Amino acid sequence: MMTNLGNRITQGQFSFLPDLTDEQITSQIKWALKNDWAVGVEYTDDPHPRNTYWEMFGIPMFDLKDPAGILLEINECRKTFPNHYIRVMAFDSTQGGESPAMSFIVNRPKQEPGFSVVRQEVDGRAVRYTVRSYAADKPENERYS
Repeated sequence: MMTNLGNRITQGQFSFLPDLTDEQITSQIKWALKNDWAVGVEYTDDPHPRNTYWEMFGIPMFDLKDPAGILLEINECRKTFPNHYIRVMAFDSTQGGESPAMSFIVNRPKQEPGFSVVRQEVDGRAVRYTVRSYAADKPENERYS
């Protein structure tokens, strides 16, 4: 049985684990760089599962080979957006495009509001479900203050 204690957002790899330390994040970045993946840092205050396009913090680091530079970028993003979700994305370009190969959250707000499920009965006795983020109840940039 799998449980999600504390109603944490579970997107990307490692999301059911406790928060990664900077040392563990560096290990994952080393893995990405070893595979020649470009690494980028992204953030959002609306972590809805269908919100796949988060804001980029800086530009993707295509030619960077030192994980310390990426960790520096992560820490700058943490300072700038301490109450946002921040994730690291690694992109694989071996097939001629930039496909996400790895994604994991490196920062979360202190309190995660979670989601509600809205049930709607429609024609033909069908039922539709919509997932709505409680964070979206507040205006942008005021969601985790």
